[in-house]
Amino acid sequence: MNKILIIGACGQIGTALTEKLREDYGNENVIASDIREGGKEMMESGPFEIVDATSKERILEVVKKHEVKQVYLMAAMLSATAEKYPQKGWELNMTSLLAVLDLAKEKYIDKVFWPSSMAVFGSTSPKINTPQQTIMEPTTVYGISKVAGEHWCNYYHEKYGVDVRSIRYPGIISWKSLPGGGTTDYAVDIYFEALKKGSFECFLSEDTRLPMMYMEDAIDATVNIMKANPECVKTRTSYNLAAISFTPKEIAQEIKNYIPDFEITYKPDFRQDIADSWPRIIDDSAARKDWGWEHAYDLTSMTKDIITNLKKHEELLS
Repeated sequence: MNKILIIGACGQIGTALTEKLREDYGNENVIASDIREGGKEMMESGPFEIVDATSKERILEVVKKHEVKQVYLMAAMLSATAEKYPQKGWELNMTSLLAVLDLAKEKYIDKVFWPSSMAVFGSTSPKINTPQQTIMEPTTVYGISKVAGEHWCNYYHEKYGVDVRSIRYPGIISWKSLPGGGTTDYAVDIYFEALKKGSFECFLSEDTRLPMMYMEDAIDATVNIMKANPECVKTRTSYNLAAISFTPKEIAQEIKNYIPDFEITYKPDFRQDIADSWPRIIDDSAARKDWGWEHAYDLTSMTKDIITNLKKHEELLS
């Protein structure tokens, strides 16, 4: 079969995606790569390459070596981190995308996945049921890079016929891997801190509602859009994607069903301004209509699954 390359495989989503794709297509057919080595399971379960995502030459070298035909470009500097290092964030997020799109244009690879984000929306975008097509005036480097990237994807598809597919991730929650510098990271940290300390200090206010998604749903969406027939993928900028929306207060209440003495306090920081510019609820009807997107987890089922698994894997809490 055609080999798959994951760039940024050691990140929060990349780790789970590598595991899923190796299950589906065979360990030997999925090449993981990152700027650094991954965990033991990733390194031992299949091929791994050290790759600087901004180096087109190095990516091409790996593509030729392994006869890769599909690339999932997961490398990125996320919202909170990119605000601290704006030029580095822009360079990583844009240079890596253009490198991979060029390789597809030059026919070295056949299909590209690139993730966008709800960060493309800004304070002028509708906050409730944010439409697929609407005003996009992001106020973060991460959001600016994602808006630009969406239009580059569409440009390469329209002008060169590149089969590039994209979804706008909401906040992603996982118990298997730690987050990487995003504004929605609190919704991952809160579970770890609840089990370790019985308390959590949140960097967002208690009523900050944001679109979120359990990692299993995010991976299913990522894999399924790549499996979809090309004629079903009618949006070549990026698809809205949604599952659940909740506040820190609501997630804390769910956790108290398992840890009754859990306490949460609130100390909003610079990430509050970022969160306030984002949607509360996203309309993803286009993805559901075009290629059959469906989510499986709500806040209650997600919380149960995370706490059950973290209790089974106490080493993750150390």
